[in-house]
Amino acid sequence: MPNRKSVRKSVVALGSAVALLASVTLFAAGAWAMRVSPMVSELTTTGAGSAARIEVGNVGSATLPFETMITRMDMDSDGNIVETPADEDFLVFPPQGLVPVGGRQVVRVQWVGEPAVDSSQAYYLWVKQLPVVTDPNAPESGGALSVQVLYTMKALIVVAPPGAQPRVEIVSVSPAMVTPPAPQVDPSLSGDEAPPPPPAEPGVEVVVTNSGKRYALMSGATWIIEGTDKSGDAFRREYAGGEISQLVGVGYLAPLGGKRTFKLPTGVELDPAKPVNVRFAR
Repeated sequence: MPNRKSVRKSVVALGSAVALLASVTLFAAGAWAMRVSPMVSELTTTGAGSAARIEVGNVGSATLPFETMITRMDMDSDGNIVETPADEDFLVFPPQGLVPVGGRQVVRVQWVGEPAVDSSQAYYLWVKQLPVVTDPNAPESGGALSVQVLYTMKALIVVAPPGAQPRVEIVSVSPAMVTPPAPQVDPSLSGDEAPPPPPAEPGVEVVVTNSGKRYALMSGATWIIEGTDKSGDAFRREYAGGEISQLVGVGYLAPLGGKRTFKLPTGVELDPAKPVNVRFAR
């Protein structure tokens, strides 16, 4: 467990929902051995809705030991996440478990923080796979490890007051050269060298804010961009479903003034002297 006074800061790639909801540490190549579902849960502060059931599944070929922890999640306008330990806000049972091959374990997450919060608050439930000793006769000081790939997955849990709603507004839209999200690769698997970033391409930079008391997930909307290209022709493009998720992740937008900058490729250069509009639809 980390020091409770520590603060972790990590940069999250906007191009992958998994990058926001699942942090994976690979020590060797291999297939996924653990599944966590659901990846997003919303709780209320009181009543039956104040608890979530998170299922940990073992789809590997060996027994899966795991432990859990909770961190509070805050995000700035560039998508940088600051996480602080927050185990005291929840009762997690069981905090540790041992899942047999093909089995599953339900972890109950109960809110025990303030019964009345002014706005939604975001947390991560970490589920960390632990190494296991394969030789029962090995001394306590050592032994062979059967787990060659260790996974840490993070499920997003949001606590929201009853009746809270988001209020998303567009601050600005402007043509820009944007760099598509690069796949996240463990440096140890690529010779400790980060892969080169993809080349920049024409797109738009969209700044949005949320003045409501509830968070918003911008990947849940269809984005419609309209403008004029450099040739003077009308431009219109819709980003929906899996495409927008690949570009903005879940697009978490914090309440009470949360602000994010999203960058979407358009494929053509838009005229900066002409209006560029963005609309959100369901």
